[in-house]
Amino acid sequence: MEAACLESIRNVAIVSSAGAGKTSLGEALLYTGGAISSLGSVTQATTVSDFEPEELRHRHSTSTSLLQFSWNHTNINLIDSPGALDLLGEPLAALLAADAVILLLSGNMGVRTELARLWARIKELDLPCLVFVNGLDKEGASFENALETCRQQLGRAPIPMTLPVGLGMNLDGVIDVRHEKFIRSGPSSAQVEQGHISDDLERILSGARKQLIEAVAESGETLLETYLTQGELNQEDLLQGLRRDIQTKQFLPVYAGSATQNVGVWSLLDAIVTLLPAPSERGATHPWQGIHPETHEEYERKGSVQEPFSAYVFKTIIDPFIGRLSYCRIVSGTIHADATVLNASKHVREKLGHFYRVLGKRHVPADSAKGGEIVAIGKLKDTHTGDTLCQENAPICYPVPSLPKPIMSFAIEAKSKTDIDKVSLGLHKLIEEDPTLGFARNAETKEMVLSGMGQFHIDLALEKLHRKFGADVIIHTPKVPYRETLKTKSQAQGKYKKQTGGHGQYGDCWLEVDPLPRGSGYVFESRVVGGAIPRNFIPAVEKGVIEAMQEGPLSGFPVVDVQVVVYDGSYHVVDSSEMSFKIAGSMAFKKAIETAHPVLLEPIMTVEIDTPTDAVGAIMGDLSARRGRIVAVNAQDHAEQITALVPLAELLRYATALNAMTGGRGSYVMDFAQYDEVPRELAARVIERHKTEGQTATAH
Repeated sequence: MEAACLESIRNVAIVSSAGAGKTSLGEALLYTGGAISSLGSVTQATTVSDFEPEELRHRHSTSTSLLQFSWNHTNINLIDSPGALDLLGEPLAALLAADAVILLLSGNMGVRTELARLWARIKELDLPCLVFVNGLDKEGASFENALETCRQQLGRAPIPMTLPVGLGMNLDGVIDVRHEKFIRSGPSSAQVEQGHISDDLERILSGARKQLIEAVAESGETLLETYLTQGELNQEDLLQGLRRDIQTKQFLPVYAGSATQNVGVWSLLDAIVTLLPAPSERGATHPWQGIHPETHEEYERKGSVQEPFSAYVFKTIIDPFIGRLSYCRIVSGTIHADATVLNASKHVREKLGHFYRVLGKRHVPADSAKGGEIVAIGKLKDTHTGDTLCQENAPICYPVPSLPKPIMSFAIEAKSKTDIDKVSLGLHKLIEEDPTLGFARNAETKEMVLSGMGQFHIDLALEKLHRKFGADVIIHTPKVPYRETLKTKSQAQGKYKKQTGGHGQYGDCWLEVDPLPRGSGYVFESRVVGGAIPRNFIPAVEKGVIEAMQEGPLSGFPVVDVQVVVYDGSYHVVDSSEMSFKIAGSMAFKKAIETAHPVLLEPIMTVEIDTPTDAVGAIMGDLSARRGRIVAVNAQDHAEQITALVPLAELLRYATALNAMTGGRGSYVMDFAQYDEVPRELAARVIERHKTEGQTATAH
């Protein structure tokens, strides 16, 4: 068949919004390709792709999985990643390992935020794309609406490659425009049969075929001349023109069907093999760009087996039983199991473990791998997602993809003291699997803080923490890291005098404190003259000041943006010491700041919100209620981006509120901007709350 002459590898990522049917499509492709004997179901938790306990419980994908099988003399590597917005980092990382994409559209749902972001990354990587319109067996589904979505929301001209015969419960099969066949299939048999083309279907096929041939002919002079001369393109010319146009993104080829009913899947599988590029074709036009890890000189790899070995790690799985597995796209060269290579990202050597071909949770051992292939490598010690492995004498480092930053945080504490170490170790392991998680110990609030892309992301991490590492935690809203500062200049004396047997303690200093502009930090200066305080004791005074700054007078928050000047004092020849002057400095600072009109500061975040246009009014009103200040509103493709400055205290549960206002179509990122003074009435409440918490903690 046509595929026999093509290079025999296809690396294809399947992407879509949550619920559009990626896992079901992967299952149907495996079934049609003969890799599995029966069609599994997401609702019954029997698919090859979803095998983690969390996936079986939630009934949708939570982690990237590999589906590797052969069909029609071609090795197909399908990368199935989650579609939920909270798990967006998974497909964004996986797309780098692919040479092409199948983009799923639902027959009754438009392009949601997560798919819009994935489409932006697909365009950025310049990946060839096929569209599969899924769910046409469902009530209210519309193939025409999906074509309009391609045109309006994806911005490319759609060309139907198959057309549905019937819709909803009457979906009977598809007309394959390229092969000029009516193809019928179903969930109970992987076999496809050619149906009779009625006169009505013949007219529909004729119109679609003409549209396809004209689109292909218009993109090349030779084909256009052939078409104008002969009024037709033969199958070979059409095939070559389609392959070229798909790789140059002239239009979007659109396939119709239903994954759960196994309708239209054969045509898509045939397109994967015959129309999408092999790794060598992709590498010739889009070589992998990297740098030398030490000299930073730029290099590239075209994916040839003759080039030095290099590989990109796009997914890490850590399991308490099977250990660490690293999913690697072999970019170039050939490598054997147990070889020693360089991790160019970490500047360390790695001894490779066993190689595996992967079909869901099934792992088949392999001895070697070559450029263009995808394999799982076992037990890499220092290698994480985004790292580059390469030949030591030909080092290259590929760029790490930019992934979304965590936006929702919770303070966590182990349910029992015996779980404390398990929690820390387990979460660090989970972050190796999923770099969009964040975990840190806040030195100020003394809390362990877990951050993620949303509530579901956090809940999922805690489920895995319990299952994989046997650790349970209690979560609550994290404390806001407030600060304190002063409004006016003030002076005070700190005098420490203590007489005991033998040498006593004596330190005496006068300090002046002065407010600094916001964000200036801290400045210490000595203006002592005449030896009132010996020079060797001045650093001790500063140490005392710094220590006292850690707990301000209002609620015990650190003091910032202050200039401290020591300008006078006295000492005792025998009893003065560094310790006595350190205590004196601390005493003077505490006295001075109490009379300098101390105020509370709160962190202000720069928030960028992407939202559908129809939700802009609600979001801006909500931001005002959260004491936010709108900085800019910019129109984008069918959406708006709102930039605002909002207090962190008002954003601790913002992801939930934004989802409610936008129906799950909005998203946001935030970064620290500055500290600003808390309004007086709010400051009083914060101070009272912290005073109560302090009393409760003391009582316990």
